[in-house]
Amino acid sequence: MKIIFDIRKQIKITFFVLIFCIFFFGITDIDISLQDCFFNHTTNTWLVDRDLEPYKTIFYSGIKKLLIFIGFCFVIAVVFFRKIRLVKEYKKGLYIVILSAILVPLVVGGLKRYTNMPCPKNELHYGGLMVKTALWQSYKKPYKDMPKISCWPAGHASGGFALMSLFFLFKTKRNRQKGLMAGLTLGWSMGIYKMLIGDHFLSHTIITMVLAWLIILVVALLVRFKPWTES
Repeated sequence: MKIIFDIRKQIKITFFVLIFCIFFFGITDIDISLQDCFFNHTTNTWLVDRDLEPYKTIFYSGIKKLLIFIGFCFVIAVVFFRKIRLVKEYKKGLYIVILSAILVPLVVGGLKRYTNMPCPKNELHYGGLMVKTALWQSYKKPYKDMPKISCWPAGHASGGFALMSLFFLFKTKRNRQKGLMAGLTLGWSMGIYKMLIGDHFLSHTIITMVLAWLIILVVALLVRFKPWTES
């Protein structure tokens, strides 16, 4: 019962942290202050060109392929090697990782389609056409008639942050910490790259990280204690 209580407590804490982050970044200029460090207003260029190699391959296409490969390996293990002792022992953790790898990008991608928040490159401050806005604000004309923008939260980094679910795969505290750090490292590598090319603000990545952890906690709660995982 102690584990159930801890996960539920973490869900509540993470939810309030998420709400705080949304309002904090919505009413402050921290995003702009930091993003200015990555933009040259004289040449109107970002610190890293989005087509510059090998960064594009490493932090965009390459890392996405890596995440797909990792997810594929976990699915293969559960489907074809489920009777092996090691897979049986880590079955619930594997379920948590697989479901998180699906749900985190799915939820983040769904939010991106409806929030209509600009990327740095879309804002007037950086040579774009849109004004800065908070999540709860509506655009006024002429901005409200412009095509919707899908830039919040950070979709690319969500795949990396989904691997924070490795925390629930391992048994020992040390290995759980390593699993969590692996997800954080991947997520922030992807997120920082997107900041350097003008695709996301700091808040986009932080909120994606917190939202991903919230989703992972909910998945962990369901997988650990629902009867269907006991078979």
